[in-house]
Amino acid sequence: MILTISGMMLMFFGLVVSILFWVPAIFNRTRVREIMGQRYPLVYLVYIANGPMLFLFGLLLILWQKV
Repeated sequence: MILTISGMMLMFFGLVVSILFWVPAIFNRTRVREIMGQRYPLVYLVYIANGPMLFLFGLLLILWQKV
């Protein structure tokens, strides 16, 4: 039960981060690119770690309980 709830929460937060990152009105990439300069690719690293990876870890927690 705890694994399922934790997995659902991780999937929810991963989905929210992904949506926030890809909606242009919320996340202004040109402004972030101006601020970060050459370190801009780190934005994608942070996105991958907090968006799709949280979603996958949540899915694994849910599926792991069923196996």
